[in-house]
Amino acid sequence: MAQAQTTNATTEAHGGAHADVGFPPFETETYGGQLLWLAITFVVLYTLLSRLVLPRLSGIIENRRTMIAGDLDDAAAMKTRAEEAGAAYEKSLAEAKGRAQTLAQETRAKLSAESDAKRKALEADLNQRLADAEATISGKKAEAMSHVDAIARDTASAIIERLTGKAPAPQKVEAALNQIKA
Repeated sequence: MAQAQTTNATTEAHGGAHADVGFPPFETETYGGQLLWLAITFVVLYTLLSRLVLPRLSGIIENRRTMIAGDLDDAAAMKTRAEEAGAAYEKSLAEAKGRAQTLAQETRAKLSAESDAKRKALEADLNQRLADAEATISGKKAEAMSHVDAIARDTASAIIERLTGKAPAPQKVEAALNQIKA
C-alpha cells in the first residue's frame, strides 16, 4: 500500500495520470519492431564496416606491418654493417699495435746499437788517453828519478853545510849516497 501511494504521488507530481509502464525493451508488443530495427542496423553497420572501415584498417595495418618489416630488415643490415665495421676496426687496431711494437723494437735495437758503438768509441778514447797519461807519468817519473840523485846530493850538501858551516867535498857526499843505496 505504501508503494501505491508513492506511485500516485509521483503521477500527480508530474502532471497527470500515466499508466504504469515497465522497461520499454522488455515489452512484448515491441519485440517485432525491435528485432527488425536490430537486423536493419546490424546489416547497415556490418556493410559499412566490411566495405569501408575494415579495408582501410587492414590497409593501414598491412602498411604498418610492411614498414615495420622494412625497418627490421634495415636494422639487421645496419647491425651487420656495424659488426663488420667493428671487426675491421679491431683488425686494423691489432695491425697498428703490431706495427707499433715492431717499430719500437727496431728503434730500441737501433738506439742500443748506436749507444753501444758510442760507448765503445768513448771507452777506446778513454783507454787511449789513459795509456797516454800512464806513459807520460812513467816518463815524468823516470825523469824525476834521474834527478833524485842530484837532488839528494844537493840536499845532503846543504844540510851538512848548514850543520857544520863548511861545504863538504862532493866525492864524500857521493860515496855516502852510494853506501845508502846499496
